[in-house]
This record gives sequence, structure tokens and C-alpha cells, in this order.
Amino acid sequence: MQAAATAQSRLLELQSIDTVVARLEHRRRSLPELAQIAERQAVRRRQGEDLIAANTVISDLELDLQKAEADLVPVRQRLERDQQRVGDGTVTDGKQLSALLDEIQHLKRRINALEDDELEVMERLEASTGLRDELAAARTAGEGELRALMAAREAQFTDIDAELATHRTQRAAIVGELPSELVTLYERIAAKSGGTGAAAIAQRRCSGCQLPINAAELTRYRAAAPDQVLRCEECDRILVRTAESGL
Repeated sequence: MQAAATAQSRLLELQSIDTVVARLEHRRRSLPELAQIAERQAVRRRQGEDLIAANTVISDLELDLQKAEADLVPVRQRLERDQQRVGDGTVTDGKQLSALLDEIQHLKRRINALEDDELEVMERLEASTGLRDELAAARTAGEGELRALMAAREAQFTDIDAELATHRTQRAAIVGELPSELVTLYERIAAKSGGTGAAAIAQRRCSGCQLPINAAELTRYRAAAPDQVLRCEECDRILVRTAESGL
């Protein structure tokens, strides 16, 4: 391939811009905030699941408490009626009175058992509510941390994107001035060579793969016309001749 020496030299400008763009894109993908945000979001999902589970337990316990309170109502009413009958003297038969007194004792024991059950449910509900409140507070704190991380990420994205826009504009300007065939070759090589499509010959060495150029190739490069596009025998990159090439 032939291309004007000035066009070949401009490939080094293009390569320099592409190297900066690749570095900025890598930086954008590798911001520490990205991993921290992902971790914080995973924690938030787990906290959300834990809150749902805690609220489910609380709802069940509230129903248990309502049932315990409802179970107590008829027993207390029955005890009150029996105690009233004993107190007002309406029961005069000895057997009936004895049976009534036995029932009163049974009702008292029943009430004690139901109240114990109610107290246990109340204690469990209190503990579960406390746990739910702790989970909610932790989630709220985590939301604040997540928002701060996202704000930091967006601020850095803004700076990086501004730099990228500047360099991409510069790149487009250079590409527009170069032969399309040369740009196509450069970009094809860059895609296969880790982003480096062109390299300067520096002190008889390819600055792309950093390997010295052998004597036979040096002779061929010296004899090549200025518009001939040279390629490195080792890494296949376009080689650009400069004043420091040592040819």
C-alpha cells in the first residue's frame, strides 16, 4: 500500500488519541464506585427481602395477638358472670354452688394460661418489630450511601465523557484528512493488536512490539519509497518512519 509520508506520520497522532480514548474508556468501566454500587445494590436487595420477611412475621404475630385477645374475652365474661352469681347469692343449692366455685377456679386457670400465651405473643411481636425497625434503619442508611456513590459515579462519568468527546472530535478530524484505505488498514490491525495499529520506528526498533528490527528488514526499509507503507515483520503493525528511526 502507498500513502503520503505526511499521512503516515499522522497515524501516530491518531494512535496517540486512540490510546488516550482506550485508557479513558477503561477508566470509565473500572471506576471503583461501580463495584461499590453493585455491592450496595446487592445488599439493598437482601435488606428488602429481609424487610418483607420481617413484616410477614409481624403480620402473623399481630393476627396471633388478636386471636389471643379474642379468646380471652368470652372466658373473662363467663368468669364475671359466675362471680356475680356467687356474690349476689342467687345460687343457694350447695352442689350448684360448689360446681360454680370449681368452674370459677377453672376459668381463672384458663385465663392465666391465655394471658401467658398473649404475653408470649406480645414479646415476640415486640422483638420482631424491633428487628424490623433495625432493618429499615440500615436500609435507609444504605440508600444514602448508594445515592452518594451514584452521584460520585455520575460526576466522574461527566468528566470522562467530556474528555472522550474532545478526543473523539480530534480523531474524527484526523480520520477525515487521511486516505480511507490507510485508516481501514490501521483500524483492522488495531482491532487485532490490542488497540495499537501503528507504531514509530525508534532507534531501529518497533515501538509497538519493542523488538529490534533485523538487518535485512532495515535494509528493505531504507530502500523503500517514502510513500510505501511499512509493516513490522513481528507484530504486523504499520511502521512509521521518523527522525529518530535510525535508518
